[in-house]
Amino acid sequence: MPDSKHYAPPGPLGFGGAPLGNMFEEVPDDVAEATLDAAWDAGIRYFDTAPEYGPGISEHRFGHALRNRPRDEFVLSTKVGRLLRADASKGGRHGPFVKGLPFRVDYDYTADGVRRSIEDSLQRLGMARIDIAYIHDCAEDAHGDRWLEVFDTAMTGAAVALTRLREEGVIRAWGLGVNRVEPCVMALDRADPDVFLLAGRYSLLNQPALDELFPRCAGRGVHVVVGGPYNSGIIAGGRTFEYQDAPADKLNARDRLAAIAQRHGVDLRAAALQFCAAHPVVASVIPGTKNPARVQENVELMAQPVPADFWQELKAAGILPEAAPTPS
Repeated sequence: MPDSKHYAPPGPLGFGGAPLGNMFEEVPDDVAEATLDAAWDAGIRYFDTAPEYGPGISEHRFGHALRNRPRDEFVLSTKVGRLLRADASKGGRHGPFVKGLPFRVDYDYTADGVRRSIEDSLQRLGMARIDIAYIHDCAEDAHGDRWLEVFDTAMTGAAVALTRLREEGVIRAWGLGVNRVEPCVMALDRADPDVFLLAGRYSLLNQPALDELFPRCAGRGVHVVVGGPYNSGIIAGGRTFEYQDAPADKLNARDRLAAIAQRHGVDLRAAALQFCAAHPVVASVIPGTKNPARVQENVELMAQPVPADFWQELKAAGILPEAAPTPS
């Protein structure tokens, strides 16, 4: 593929939509609306959602909050690879999402499935277009030993359809939305993606994207959106890593980071957001949140001064690789 400069969402801070799909706990509709309004008022102009989040309720909420905003003033992404089917027996539950809409979630990475998924998302959003479509979870963590077969279907089906939709102007860009580095690297070999949404693989605690994926993205003009900058809460003071109880080694690593941050008078959450945003291939960082106050807090954390000595100590201690860019 020739080098090119692909479309990217605005940054440095965007809004991740999983929490507003009632992730782990119900978020009242008025709180969800106020949270999205707070993001808009704070100047955030990139919003990411997915059919799976809810299932369906996150897209409904994003559409309700955004459809009367000037459409050319924000960037909206959603995902393909899962179709929602009416099924009252599910009781609005799916994975970690509670009290959502009455649908079951079926995987479908075919070209026809992608077209159906885009049309369904437009209906739920109440909008005439989305900007970026991510192929969702075509990776080992979602599909186990079958993931290479699933990935192949995604490349011969979804990727081809999304490339055509991009050429037709139905979407502006496409990529993968995953929690693993490997499918992103492989997608660069097999297709022409614009942007990856990579969750939990470039953070203060975890940088497997640094050595191969990011240089290859830089060479192709492909951008990265970083999801999970707090590694599902552990960096922000919680005890979960990748949405499960954190293992002892991750808790110990977090505590070591926190001790260094305290010595330098640094809020570890600010360091986490700013570290993710500092790499040149990263277009936006999208922490998720469930309330308006946390939106403003994230905006302030992204702008909070972090002294150079802090980053130097992390590298001297071997916590961060020497090659990892840090904020200037």
